[in-house]
Amino acid sequence: MKTQRIWRIGLTGGIGSGKSTVSAMMTARGAAVIDADVISRGVTAPGGRAIEAIAQVFGPHMISADGAMNRQAMREHVFQDLQAKRQLEAIIHPLVSQITAEKAQWALDHHHTCLVFDVPLLVESGERWRRQLDRVWVVDCDAATQRQRVMARNGLAAEDIDRIISQQVSRTQRLACADTVIVNQSINLLELEALVSLVAADFGL
Repeated sequence: MKTQRIWRIGLTGGIGSGKSTVSAMMTARGAAVIDADVISRGVTAPGGRAIEAIAQVFGPHMISADGAMNRQAMREHVFQDLQAKRQLEAIIHPLVSQITAEKAQWALDHHHTCLVFDVPLLVESGERWRRQLDRVWVVDCDAATQRQRVMARNGLAAEDIDRIISQQVSRTQRLACADTVIVNQSINLLELEALVSLVAADFGL
């Protein structure tokens, strides 16, 4: 019996690009979607695997009353201290990698043949992610569209959104890393779903 090819796809895109929507569409098509952002939030949630180490390294004041990492306090701390940012990453990144591997193995054990790794900072991570993937998909739109969507979704001010965009890699850098670009601009959900269906077909979905 011929062994079926296992595909590992990296999915990324800037804030407001529609990456999460594409991710959900891939789940609906039968792909095993592993969301690095969800995993990262989980390890710093109450009872998360990173909580004990965060308390030891940064002090108990960085843990909220509910047992989660105090995100606001930590955000302000690492913004002012590059070394603190590196310390936090040294705690979180190995745990995210470990849980990602566990979820990928679960998907393989349950006979999924297409694994989609939803990674917001895939390009920023350099070869650490790229060498694990067969393909990189980028969900793309222009900055004006990003701004409009995030303002409608989150109610953030335009300047706050622009600051977030400026902290991510540029659109040009992201597109340069893409094997497939899903252009999610000036189209509706049905049209986006048709695009996803078209690119997913090459991977047996």
